[in-house]
Amino acid sequence: MTDVDEPHSNHNLAGPLQLGLIGFPLGHSLSPQLHHAALRAMGLAGTYQLTLIPPLPEGQAALAETMGRLRRGELQGCNVTIPHKRNVLPLLDELTPLAQRAGSANTLFLRSGRLVGDSTDIPGLLADLAGWLPGAATSGRHALILGAGGSARAGAVALQSAGWHLSIAARRPEQAAQLAASLGGGIVTLPLESATLATCAGVELILNSTPAGMFPKIEGCPWPEELPLPPGCAVYDLIYNPAETVLLRRARAAGLPARNGLGMLVEQAALSLERWSGLPVPRAAMWAAVGY
Repeated sequence: MTDVDEPHSNHNLAGPLQLGLIGFPLGHSLSPQLHHAALRAMGLAGTYQLTLIPPLPEGQAALAETMGRLRRGELQGCNVTIPHKRNVLPLLDELTPLAQRAGSANTLFLRSGRLVGDSTDIPGLLADLAGWLPGAATSGRHALILGAGGSARAGAVALQSAGWHLSIAARRPEQAAQLAASLGGGIVTLPLESATLATCAGVELILNSTPAGMFPKIEGCPWPEELPLPPGCAVYDLIYNPAETVLLRRARAAGLPARNGLGMLVEQAALSLERWSGLPVPRAAMWAAVGY
């Protein structure tokens, strides 16, 4: 697998775009609504379909079949979500620089006969933060990431590239330590528990990358119930279903700025469709499709 420059679509737009999303579960996904609305607004024919692929090893054959459909041109583009953003890597020929840094791919397409993996999660998060949080692009600020999985890595790469100092708290501290080491060091790691979280001083942003609070288990919360959130910090939850998680509700009750992950979802979807179509994508049409 090689690392390639930023890709441009070579799809012939004379034919309909066959697009989709693979992952497990997918019942909460808003991606078809977003993409169909954008395609209509752009005047393009196409469909965006969900393909449920169980975790490995059960889903290995189905994952390989979807990669085959991309290689044969039956699909012009595919998004990837939990749990396959890393699982697809051995099946790809090339990675963009962003996907290389993320260690995962959420956007796949064929380019000059080679299957390419890209990450639109990273620029998607940065774009949404920049539009919401004053000074998001100012270096030297301190962010605390909750969780140490694939979403945490994308969040960490994004914030690192904007010059933030990072701490990562995870229920499995060894996973946080591995993530920090893979990103070049200089990142504080700690257990995701009250005693250690209480010692985090000067946190200006909490980024939740855990699934705690996500549909259908909406009563979950990654932040310990007995511990107040740090005063003066902003809280960004990558979860977008439900629109207000317990974490966001607690943040707003404490008077803190709080935002869910819908803006990141819209932005990464728009960036993916730009990769596949080679055309600018109207974000307003996507926002309207989800009621904004």
